[in-house]
Amino acid sequence: MSSKYYLTDVDHIPQSFYCYHDLMGEQFIEWHSHQKGQFLYTEGGVVFVHTPSATHYLPARHFMYIPPNTKHAIYPSSPKVVMRNLYFPLKNTDGTFFYKEGIYPTNNLLLELLMYTKNWKGNILKKEFKKYAVVNALKVLVESTTSQPLLLNLPQATEERLVRVINYMVKHLEEEQQITRLAAKFNMSEKSLYRLFKKDVSMSFIRYYTLLRIFKSLEYLLETNYTIAEIAGLVGYNSVPTFSNTFTKIMDKRPSEYRKSTEIYNS
Repeated sequence: MSSKYYLTDVDHIPQSFYCYHDLMGEQFIEWHSHQKGQFLYTEGGVVFVHTPSATHYLPARHFMYIPPNTKHAIYPSSPKVVMRNLYFPLKNTDGTFFYKEGIYPTNNLLLELLMYTKNWKGNILKKEFKKYAVVNALKVLVESTTSQPLLLNLPQATEERLVRVINYMVKHLEEEQQITRLAAKFNMSEKSLYRLFKKDVSMSFIRYYTLLRIFKSLEYLLETNYTIAEIAGLVGYNSVPTFSNTFTKIMDKRPSEYRKSTEIYNS
């Protein structure tokens, strides 16, 4: 991408909405922030959004809302990923939704409105009455039609010992990990490692490990042609039904349903 629009243009006119679509081929969007709230929708893969507190896993056909002045970096999982962005100016009367980061499923009404804007680019001002009405309606709907955010994030580890443990888990995800063996490998007691997870990432080892595996499987589902059985093995599951049931509990859809999300919506 030739112009780093998100570092300059987004906030150039504070009262405008800003629209930018079809960021394909971008491998990394560096750490930055802006004064407007960001609505980020993705298709064709997974987008990783890093904030100071967590790594968020944004799957296809979902959107993430990023509040104003929140530092973040964005990693599309492949050059095939399409990202659609709308930036909202906020008012004092806007609700608490607009000040919390989170990932949400995209309903049909939001998607149709978003696709209506797919050929728009740049600032949208009140004097452009028809365009402004559409993006303002989308902003209202984002708040009024969503409920609780999906728990599609992993907290950032800060304790050096835990960072090493998690890096090892990521590199050896195809091997089933047990806290006893991990603790021994890193010269800790099982109880110490368990407490370290709870203290540093506010999550039990098993919860963190389960989410890590399921989030990685999202990449395989959306980015490769591996069978679901092969993906289960790649993230350390010996049983396909166990993998499928665990995936469904966390993602609220079966793995085969998520695979359909690779299609790009061109309506």
